[in-house]
Amino acid sequence: MKLFGTDGIRGKVNKLPMTPENVLRVGMAIASVLRNDHGRNMVLIGKDTRLSGYMIESALTSGLCSKGVNVTLVGPLPTPGIAFLTRALRLDAGIVISASHNHFEDNGIKIFSSAGHKLSDELEREIEERVNDKNFPRRRNTGDKIGRAFRLDDATGRYIEYVKSTVPRGMDLDGLKIVVDAANGSAYKVTPVLLRELGAEVISLNDKPDGININENCGSLHLKSLSQVVRETGADIGIAHDGDADRTLFIDDKGDIIDGDRIMAICAVEFKKEKKLNGDTVVATVMSNFGFEKFLKNKGISLIRANVGDRYVVEEMRKGGFNLGGEQSGHIVFADYNSTGDGPITALQTLSIMRKKGRKLSDLCRGIELYPQVLLNVAISERKDINKIPAIKNAIDKVSAKLSNTGRILVRPSGTEPKIRVMVEAEDSVIAMTSAQEIASLIQKKLGAQA
Repeated sequence: MKLFGTDGIRGKVNKLPMTPENVLRVGMAIASVLRNDHGRNMVLIGKDTRLSGYMIESALTSGLCSKGVNVTLVGPLPTPGIAFLTRALRLDAGIVISASHNHFEDNGIKIFSSAGHKLSDELEREIEERVNDKNFPRRRNTGDKIGRAFRLDDATGRYIEYVKSTVPRGMDLDGLKIVVDAANGSAYKVTPVLLRELGAEVISLNDKPDGININENCGSLHLKSLSQVVRETGADIGIAHDGDADRTLFIDDKGDIIDGDRIMAICAVEFKKEKKLNGDTVVATVMSNFGFEKFLKNKGISLIRANVGDRYVVEEMRKGGFNLGGEQSGHIVFADYNSTGDGPITALQTLSIMRKKGRKLSDLCRGIELYPQVLLNVAISERKDINKIPAIKNAIDKVSAKLSNTGRILVRPSGTEPKIRVMVEAEDSVIAMTSAQEIASLIQKKLGAQA
């Protein structure tokens, strides 16, 4: 059984791999792989607001304690809060029980190292091998060799205070009206409280989780209602998180959606001006917009593209010593402050720039022209390397040459489904669509995909 995807373990609750029996084995495997006889042997566990979080938390705790590892429970807290507290409390690992932006029927497990980074592929494979080994565990702890579980009651307050510390002490949000959509997820307390403590007038939406309404027609994947409220109330900005609050998207004062590319562009320009942008470089993914890349280039800022997934962005950032990176989806990593995408920090850094400049978000975005982007998903009957199919490779090369410096094409296999994803960006939306359709039709024809 394959456990790990691009963002930890995830699936339908009470179906493999997210059954309590299997989660217990996952806890035991994590303990056996990460246990350090010279460390504290303490693992932090947090979760979002899903109904199944209680069940999975109990199973994970049992598995970890059975192998001699102690557990600190913090309850609902954003994923970046777990990464921060794991480092701040000097624990051996942090675990988040969440399926991010998915429906409440799903849940998942994300694991952070003691440094607050997602585990390497090698460590994930080792955990997976032990879970799948029928003879594991060969030895069980007994007597006083089993672990204990504790509860940390002030986790939310600690995280809020840390997020506030990432902006200058004199910065406040007095006079700003902000609408927050917490997606009925783990930031339902954090972000509204954080902004109110800094003086903002906050209109809080979707902040009453009941275990099943997380991400339900709200949050960063459903921005229509947030945009409407911003316009109707005359708010200065709207902030939307996903269920575990490791991402943030914005609605500007005009009611328009501001994605992660534009936020990274705003922050990169300001950081460079302040000589705080390491290497004058931003790390994004292959999906970030070509217009974003051109904007950065005109500002003397380089762009490095990583594979899709914030863990790959962080790997490139660590490799080059860069301190700003992220994804279109709103996973923004400010490496000077946290080791993973952090929704509340993204919100506060953006608000801080608005305050410093005395400008609205729509003004800050002026000049960041994103290209029309077309993304088509082609179902295929068998996985093949498209670079080894001459007709497809030649067609892609032809489109790429035609676009030259006015756009780009990206064709890649899905990491989770039997599909090929075709993405084309061009200055002209018609050219983008026709180019994408041309390649998608050829792939469907050559690989025998079903309609």
